[in-house]
Amino acid sequence: MERYFNLFYSCNQRISIDSRTVESGSLFIAIVGTTFNGNQFIQSALDNGASYCITSEETLSDGERIFYVSDTLLFLQKLANFHRSRFAIPVIGITGSNGKTTTKELIVAVLTMKFNVLFTEGNLNNHIGVPLTLLRLKPHHEIAVIEMGANKPGDIEELCDIADPNFGVITNIGLAHLEGFGSFEGVKQTKLAMYRAMVRSHGKIFINEDDEVLMASIPSRIETIAYSLHKSSPVNGRTLASTPFLHFGFRLNGEKEHEVRSQLIGSYNVYNFLCAICIGNYFGVTEEEMVGGLEAYTPTNNRSQWIRTAKNSLIVDCYNANLSSMKAALSSLESMNTSKALAILGDMLELGDASFDAHNEIIQLCERLKIPLVCIGKEFYSISSSVEKFQNTDALIQSGRLEGIEGTTILLKGSRGIGLEKIIPFL
Repeated sequence: MERYFNLFYSCNQRISIDSRTVESGSLFIAIVGTTFNGNQFIQSALDNGASYCITSEETLSDGERIFYVSDTLLFLQKLANFHRSRFAIPVIGITGSNGKTTTKELIVAVLTMKFNVLFTEGNLNNHIGVPLTLLRLKPHHEIAVIEMGANKPGDIEELCDIADPNFGVITNIGLAHLEGFGSFEGVKQTKLAMYRAMVRSHGKIFINEDDEVLMASIPSRIETIAYSLHKSSPVNGRTLASTPFLHFGFRLNGEKEHEVRSQLIGSYNVYNFLCAICIGNYFGVTEEEMVGGLEAYTPTNNRSQWIRTAKNSLIVDCYNANLSSMKAALSSLESMNTSKALAILGDMLELGDASFDAHNEIIQLCERLKIPLVCIGKEFYSISSSVEKFQNTDALIQSGRLEGIEGTTILLKGSRGIGLEKIIPFL
């Protein structure tokens, strides 16, 4: 397999797994998935300018432009690991149940003030996205920030084997993707693979010292660099306001406090900011540079995004949802003390046997916080309650319920599969 790695370099690191986006002179790898077979598009890739193709169908190989390997996905991953091994730079791996992408974006906002940073684009954080990111490494890159997602046991361990991070972050461990993991313990052990990777690489962990689960699980052999709201950590912060944008202060080693007026909503994001500051401080980014980078960051990915329409103010956080992130978002909405508030919540998907109890808990929380609630999705719909509920976003739009809502601060939060962003034009 390794004898084909040089094809990648002969193509000047141009690589594609989609025949429709092949660049001239690139290497096309025919990935096979549950719903697609890249081998069917090899000729199309060649016609579109690919210099070479990697196939898992031996009959297609010609030994000149098309080369056979038994597993093209494994080839992609091994190629990425080989390529990563050629770079003696810090590689920061990020995982967790909530906040991975936001934390990654904030880390990048800080580090790019001083370094040339390779980072995961969007949420391409799986067994295909991680290797594709690593294969973009070039000699001018000084640090890599790699987001790692998981849907089943073993995923993070596999991604760490590919990326070989020497610095790690676990944002938190919560109830997410339980259908794949089976239990909270399954989620926990999968995420803790980041700790095990640090043991192997003699790496360091940036850790939220207020998180009891993370602190109780960390091996003694790992060097930790901590941040906190409540303890005397090297990086310490406090929330100053969240109306709606998060305004917080931070101190490094107990010295002068610096304030950050962010463009992110939700007080729960303060730990994501502190993580970024902790990493920036470790790598020598100045306080002033960090403040500048963080204040300039504006979310555009439907995560903790504030949108003012002609009629309302929207808190848009509709890319993913689980019990802990949903509770945090509702608590943040309640703390804003707005005159009129409304939560439009979509199902939290992939919670398995815990789904009914989790959705019922959210309904009860809204009742306790006295937040008017509209629910969308089959999980919410199945609960016997007087709460307003619709089976899907189209049903809500067609109902006319959104007409006449004005002067209201509205939280939009749910799993990506619910498609809550479709109702934004109607608010």
